[in-house]
Parts: sequence; structure tokens; C-alpha cells
Amino acid sequence: MVKASSTGSDSTPDTPPDNETVIGKGRPTPTRKEREAANLRPLVSDDRKEARRQARTQTQAARERARIGMANGEERYLPARDRGPQKRFVRDYVDARFSVGELLIPAMFIVIILTLFPQPEVQIFGLFALWGFFLIATIDAILLGLRLRRKVAEKFGESRAEKVRWYAAMRSLQLRIMRLPKPQVKRGQHPS
Repeated sequence: MVKASSTGSDSTPDTPPDNETVIGKGRPTPTRKEREAANLRPLVSDDRKEARRQARTQTQAARERARIGMANGEERYLPARDRGPQKRFVRDYVDARFSVGELLIPAMFIVIILTLFPQPEVQIFGLFALWGFFLIATIDAILLGLRLRRKVAEKFGESRAEKVRWYAAMRSLQLRIMRLPKPQVKRGQHPS
């Protein structure tokens, strides 16, 4: 309870004058029902369009972070097939060298252009050149896989060297600018 002061000043129940004493907190304790009602919030926002827009914005931001992280080779954003120190070693080794398979896609475009010529000799030459180029790229990928398997076995142990050949071959057949994660080393910077 609050006593009236002798000075006659008006006081609110929450802020008593300095010379008065207050017993308790000055208001009744809220019931459980009142406290639960004060804490209630809707499960779904009243403004669904705004909630949907915010969710979309958050999802886009998360995807953009993941895309940039994957392109930069950050381990937590990489898919399972690209994770681990062995795969990083293989990526760096493949990216440090020139592979014949990198020119496979441009060679295919040249063959497509050659097939547009009406002379059958030009078309046949283009197809044979493509098959010869494909054979050379395959041999290069096989030799790369064998060399990398040996290097990974020396560095990480024999049990880690099993699945690197196919990974190295597929990466070596891609154009350097199209590889994901992007190359982290320059040509000639072979990993140790």
C-alpha cells in the first residue's frame, strides 16, 4: 500500500515519492492465464506475403553463400564427392597441368561446323579427327589417373587412393573455366 504524502503531491502507484515506503511491487501478480495470453504469438505471421518474402530472401542469401563457398573450395559447402584432403590434392594436381581433354568441347564444336559442309570428305575427316582426339584424351586421362593413384598412395596411404582415378579423369575432361570448385592453383603449381 502507498501512503499519501504530507506534502500533498500527486503520486502514481508505480512511482512513490521519496519519503514513502512501498510494500510489495505495487501491483498484483499476474495469473498464469494472463501471462500465457501475453506470450501468445501466432504460429503463422498475420502478414503471409511479408513472411514469404522474408523466407525467400533468407533462402536466396543462404544459396548464394553456398554457391560462393563451393566455387572457392570451402570444405563445408562442397558436396560429398569433393570433400577431403585427397580430393583437394587431386583437384590441385589436375588444375596445375594442361590436359588434352580440356580441348574436347572446342574440338566438338569444330566438328559440328565441319559437318555443315556439303562435301562428304570434309565431314568424314572431321569425324575421324574427333575420334582420334577422343582417343588421345582418353589415354591422357588414364595416364593421369595412374600417376595420381600412385601419388595419393604415397601421400595419404594405399586405402585412400582407390577412388581418385575417375575423379581426376572427369575433372581433366572439363574446360578449366567450367570446373567446380574453381581451380585454386595456377598452371605449373603442382601440390607437394
